[in-house]
Amino acid sequence: MKFNFTHKAFLLLLMMSMASFGQNSNRTVFGKSVGVNPNNGKIRCVTTEYESSLQQKMAGRASTEEFENWLAPKVEAAKHNIENRSVTGLVTIPVVVHVIHNGDAVGSNENISDARILSQITVLNQDFRRMTGTPGFNNNAVGADMEIEFVMAKRKPDGTATNGIDRVNLTRASWATETLVEGTLKPQTSWDPTQYFNIWVCAFSDSESAELYGVLGYAQFPSSSGLGGLEVNEGAANTDGVIIDWRCFGSSTYAPGNYFDTYDKGRTATHEIAHCFGLRHIWGDNTSCVVNAADSRQDYCPDTPAANEEHYDCEQVYNTCTAAAGNDMVENYMDYTNDTCMNIFTLDQKGRVLAVLQNSPRRATLTTSTAGQPLGTTSFELLANISLYPNPANDIVNINANNLNLPQSYTVYNSLGQIVASKNVTSGTDLSINTSTYNSGVYFIKVAKEGAVKTLQFVKN
Repeated sequence: MKFNFTHKAFLLLLMMSMASFGQNSNRTVFGKSVGVNPNNGKIRCVTTEYESSLQQKMAGRASTEEFENWLAPKVEAAKHNIENRSVTGLVTIPVVVHVIHNGDAVGSNENISDARILSQITVLNQDFRRMTGTPGFNNNAVGADMEIEFVMAKRKPDGTATNGIDRVNLTRASWATETLVEGTLKPQTSWDPTQYFNIWVCAFSDSESAELYGVLGYAQFPSSSGLGGLEVNEGAANTDGVIIDWRCFGSSTYAPGNYFDTYDKGRTATHEIAHCFGLRHIWGDNTSCVVNAADSRQDYCPDTPAANEEHYDCEQVYNTCTAAAGNDMVENYMDYTNDTCMNIFTLDQKGRVLAVLQNSPRRATLTTSTAGQPLGTTSFELLANISLYPNPANDIVNINANNLNLPQSYTVYNSLGQIVASKNVTSGTDLSINTSTYNSGVYFIKVAKEGAVKTLQFVKN
C-alpha cells in the first residue's frame, strides 16, 4: 500500500507530537524543573534534583561545592597509577533487591521474576567490569574496568539465609510522590546500608498528574565525612540506595518481558548505581562550556569531553562545546542516551568511584561486608570473630583472632590494589603488622582460612 504523505499531513502529525510531549516538557520533580525525553516523554534520572532536595531539607549535608572540595584530593590519590596496573583491587558489593508489589504473582507486572533480577546483576557486572565479549565492553583509550562486581546477598540482617531478593507486598499498585517513596516505601523495607547495597524496584505512577510520572529511577548521592565546620549528615540511612521503575529493570536480552522502549538493556541501574558511587552527569547539569584542569564546571572528570546538555540518542555525532577538545561522549553511562548506546566508564570516573568507595560513609563499609558470603562454612564463622586494633603511636596494626587460631594467611593491599605485604601463619591468636614503612592512605587486609576470606580495613595516617 502506498501512502500520499502530504505537507499538511506532516504538519498535523508534528502538532500532535508536540501536544503529546510538549505538555510534559517542564515537569517538576522534587521541587525542581526537569527535562523529558522529547521522543517518549520519559525522565531518565532525577538524582540531581533529589540531592538538591536533601541539601535543602537536611542541615549539615554538604553542598555540591563542599563535597567536591572534600573529595578532590582523595580522587587524585585514587587515580595515581590506576592506568596500566593489573586487576588486583577487585571490590565485591553485596546487593539486596526489594521488589515492591501489591499482591501480583511472581513474574507478573511489578513483581518481576528472579530471572529478570539476575539479568540485571549480569548487566551490572558486564558494565562495571568492561567485560570482553559483552555489551559492556569498549575499546576506547580511556575506557576503564571499574573493578567492581555485584553479588546477591546470601545473609539477611538477622543472619538467616537469603537469595538477595526481598519481595514485599505494600498493597499499592504504583508510587506517585516523593512523600510516599521516601516516607513509606524505602523506610519500611531498607536493609542496613552499611552492609547491603539497597535496590528498590517498583511501579512509578502512570498518571500524568503524578510527581513521579515518567521517572525511570534515581539514587542517593554519597556524602562526605569529617568535613571541616560541618556536622556530618549522610542523608537518612533508611532511604540510601537506588530506586528504579520495574519496566526498565533487567535486560530483555536475557529475560524477555514488558519493558519501556529503548530502556530494556539494564542501563538505568548502571547509571543510577554510578550516581550512588559519586559520578555526575557528563554535562555537569549545567549549560556552561567553561572547564579547567579539574573540569570543575562539568562532571569533575576531564577525560569525558565537555558537553553542555544531555543527549537521548546516538544517531549522530554531537559537539555542544566546540571550544573544548572532543565530541560529546554520548556512549558514557552518565549521559541520557538509550540503553544500547551506552558502554563506557572512563579512567577518571573510575578514580572518582574508588575515592568514594574508600572514604564515603556507608560506601566504604560495603567493600568489607560479609553479607555476600554463604552460611554454613566453619571457616567463615571463625573469620567473623577476627578484628583489627591499630596502634597509631607505634605504627602497629594487630590482627585479633579472639583466642581462635589465626587464619592460614594474610595479604595487605594498598588503595590501588597493590600487594604491600603477605604472610602464611601457622599458629598463635594475635599477630602484629609493622606499618612504619607504609605511605599514608587506606589499606585492606585479606585474611584467609581454609578457603574462606574476610577483608579488614585500616587507615595509615
